[in-house]
Amino acid sequence: MSILYLVLLVVAPAALAEDCSILYHVTNKWNAGWQGEFSIPIPKETTNWRLIAKFNAPFTDINFWDGNMKKSDDKTKVVVKSFDWSSEQAEGSDYTIGFVVYHDVATKLRFKKALLKVCWADGSGCTTCNIDTTPVPKPTPAPEPEPTDKPEPEPTDKPEPEPTDKPEPEPTDKPEPEPTDKPEPEPTDKPEPEPTDKPEPEPTDKPEPEPTDKPTPKPEPTEKPEPTEAPDCDNSKYSQALKLSLLFYEAQRSGKLPEDQRVKWRKDSALDDLIPGGYYDAGDYVKFGFPMAAMTTMASWGAVDFKEGFVKACEWENAKKMIKWATDYFIAAHTADNEFVGQIGDGDIDHAWWGRPEEMTMERPAAKITAAKPGSDLAAETAAALAAASLVFKEDEPAYSDTCLNHAKELYQFADEFRGKYSDSIPDAGKFYNSWSGFNDELGWGAMWLYRATGDQSYLEKAKQLGLNVAGEISWDNKASAALILLAVETEEVAYTSKAEQFCNQIFNQTPKTNDGLVFIQQWGSLRHASNVAYACLYAESKGILTNSYKASAKRQIDYILGDNSRSFSYLIGYGDSYPLRPHHSSSSCPTTGSCGWNEFNSDAPNPQVLFGALVGGPKSANDYDYEDKRSDYICNEVTTDYNAGFQSAVAALVAMGDK
Repeated sequence: MSILYLVLLVVAPAALAEDCSILYHVTNKWNAGWQGEFSIPIPKETTNWRLIAKFNAPFTDINFWDGNMKKSDDKTKVVVKSFDWSSEQAEGSDYTIGFVVYHDVATKLRFKKALLKVCWADGSGCTTCNIDTTPVPKPTPAPEPEPTDKPEPEPTDKPEPEPTDKPEPEPTDKPEPEPTDKPEPEPTDKPEPEPTDKPEPEPTDKPEPEPTDKPTPKPEPTEKPEPTEAPDCDNSKYSQALKLSLLFYEAQRSGKLPEDQRVKWRKDSALDDLIPGGYYDAGDYVKFGFPMAAMTTMASWGAVDFKEGFVKACEWENAKKMIKWATDYFIAAHTADNEFVGQIGDGDIDHAWWGRPEEMTMERPAAKITAAKPGSDLAAETAAALAAASLVFKEDEPAYSDTCLNHAKELYQFADEFRGKYSDSIPDAGKFYNSWSGFNDELGWGAMWLYRATGDQSYLEKAKQLGLNVAGEISWDNKASAALILLAVETEEVAYTSKAEQFCNQIFNQTPKTNDGLVFIQQWGSLRHASNVAYACLYAESKGILTNSYKASAKRQIDYILGDNSRSFSYLIGYGDSYPLRPHHSSSSCPTTGSCGWNEFNSDAPNPQVLFGALVGGPKSANDYDYEDKRSDYICNEVTTDYNAGFQSAVAALVAMGDK
């Protein structure tokens, strides 16, 4: 496995050939491992390099992302030989070799010695340098300039697909038929290196096989130094989970990736989409606007009300970037007052292909809602997302906050004036994310977020007039209970506080649970559902509107996900010692180089790229053991952006509350 990891140093050290001033940074640290990087000044063009590192004790796993690795049998040494693509480094550049290492919690693992041999393209031979493995702080990058408002693209003249008269399936998250020879990825929601001064022998070109009994390593570093370099950052388990979740969203980015992209095995993709940017929905590459908007609202909810959690974890800047990647897309997709691009890509065509998004060649049609083909649910949910985001950016980026809020107001008016279900107007979306609950819940949800953002009483009255009832879930489809909780907090009226109490009591005292205490709402994304309700009730309790306490029950859901269960298995990829290795996720199943297709889908090997921070679907029944780490099991093992949103908000809340 390999992941390209290149960054530019803010302060360039002296040239390698002169004094071998290679800097070693620790960029992330946790109880059983750390991430680091060797920053190397390149004085002239290279042809290849080899790094040898020895440790004082055995590691449990290690990965260098820029070369083939050969590990010693006793796991105290690793030799890394550059890949073809990482061999040639340009004169004057600053090259970074990133790695991650795992060890037993009781082991105080450290480097014993490390050296680097670099060979030069001018035929002058090679230079071998001892590396000082005393960590030095990494320079902090300069802040990014404030973004300017993006021009709105002109809509295309492509006709939209007409709705079909197909009967709707039962309102549970229904999978497509099981694949045969070439299974298609399903959406998760369907209706839902002892070195010496002499070089070691050359390792083989073949990478060592990924272990099957140990988790594969963690990815790219967070922007801010971890506890050894920034002691003020909270490093509780919930903060670690928060950091990982934010990394997952970077793996899902579509469009032109920024220079500070931390997930380096992802590159630019889908640049020719009618609206570039946004997030790929799941293990596939359709940009479904409805669940994307829902996850943005849910993630923004946590950022608005538990900002302290992100700040304590030193992740506030990453949280804003995560939200802005979505809101920039929504603003661009709002192509006219009463027009919004609600989907890019065809679900069936997309699911017939398995590979990297950077290599897609299939048609990616765009579909929109208009006054003639309305989508009140989609427009109102996007209004909610933008209104919530306006609160996220209000203090730090007031101009951008205003832009978000203006679009939110226009989209809500569109939703309210031209009533209709978006899945009737964009029939392909209906196959995967049908609006089962209708649009009243989104109208109420959107109104409440606009009320919070503006203080305009008319939005509050609108939400009240809709007469929403408690529902047994909070999801991309149904936000009625979430809207009622906001009503309860904003009004403190018994009519709404009683409904908030009813919801939390119903979820934690009346809904089926597994033996280990997981609230089981439905099989599709069971952990997502548990996370969403956990966050909503943590929020409600924090606002003092509940008679009884549900915090322990809500916290139990998050602890279960993080491995406090009878399987001692974490469902958050990269967290703990045992977690999913084979998520149903196309791009992470692909090797760094070479072809990728259905052979990779059918392989039993772990995904070559570790999808750090992704929350998988989870058990598909109220049985703790009804889960299999199998790529083809898209019910248990697919990931989606909306699976993480409530979970991310919940762990941020727990960090803010001081839980460990």
